Amino acid sequence: MIKIVTIIGARPQIIKAAALSRAIKTHYSQSIREVIVHTGQHYDENMSQVFFNELGIPAPDYNLNTGSGSHGKQTAAMITGIEEILMNEKPNGIVLYGDTNSTLAGAIAASKIHVPIVHIEAGLRSFNKAMPEEVNRIMCDHVSTLLFSPTKTGFDNLQHEGFKLNNEKPYTADNPKIYHSGDVMYDNSLYFSDVAEQKTDILQKHQLNPAGFILATIHRNNNTDEPARLNALFSALYKLSEEKQLTVVLPLHPRTAKLLQHNLSPGLYKQVSESKRMKLIEPVSFLEMIALEKNCAIVMTDSGGVQKEAFYFKKPCVILRPETEWVELVNCGSAIIADADEARILEAFDTLMKNKDLVYPPFYGNGKAAEFICAEMIAHLS
Repeated sequence: MIKIVTIIGARPQIIKAAALSRAIKTHYSQSIREVIVHTGQHYDENMSQVFFNELGIPAPDYNLNTGSGSHGKQTAAMITGIEEILMNEKPNGIVLYGDTNSTLAGAIAASKIHVPIVHIEAGLRSFNKAMPEEVNRIMCDHVSTLLFSPTKTGFDNLQHEGFKLNNEKPYTADNPKIYHSGDVMYDNSLYFSDVAEQKTDILQKHQLNPAGFILATIHRNNNTDEPARLNALFSALYKLSEEKQLTVVLPLHPRTAKLLQHNLSPGLYKQVSESKRMKLIEPVSFLEMIALEKNCAIVMTDSGGVQKEAFYFKKPCVILRPETEWVELVNCGSAIIADADEARILEAFDTLMKNKDLVYPPFYGNGKAAEFICAEMIAHLS
């Protein structure tokens, strides 16, 4: 039996970890022992604990409770805690997801004491190193032993950066193995799709009609912290709600909620706050989010994960960022990059809503990515 330490901290990682934990419980309980470490990067109850309860993820074996803070302070606290856990647990490998400070901290701690790193969501690139996430994911990839890319694009990116296709085992950080594995989030979306609407009443709670509302999410620092960008985003959403007579549903990330009144102009803040069509609601659970995604008319988001979930449920998507890691969505025409540009957002909305021939190719695997990853860890970490 191999032992793995799984590092999670941000809400998307908690959700992704559900797929791997479920695969271990269902198929590999005699072969893999999973130790879960929650860094506490997202410490809000609505952004963290609810996902453990709802998705059936095992309770964390450790919680570092690092909380918020500057990138350096937060990451340093995580490195210290993770290193101590790795030295005590002596695992065969550490599993890291995505591109957060928790990912970076795990990569630094493990690489320094030579614990093999398994990076899930390897190879994703925005080609914008001003994004902290871009730096985190590149650094993690280049110290990893097993790299699992959810897309062919990510797999190709790794090759372009010098990762070789034909390395032979034993695999190490100097001799890594790269995979096009499919996406664990697609696994989750398939698994929880039918459950979502049975176990949630969010549509009824907010009096939403199927295909009658826009689902929006805004949480990235460069959107929330820069008043000009935040004003452009909310002005576009407000105009769409008024001109198209559509409800806009926006589950408010704690960061966005905190900065909204401070960074929006007084006039726009008043319009948004008093609008009957702008529903600024509390953060939603994963199952509630799936129900919203399945039933909306269109998604508008700066979240990488939500871009993909929109695609899973065959919903057009306006990307509120200057670039995306999920370039295949843009290339196939189901998503348009509009950044925080009001005119481009309105134009992208019209373009997507008028196009009745959008296609959604099977970019993200067969829904069994987590099982594949488990089998490969068993084969190469023991």
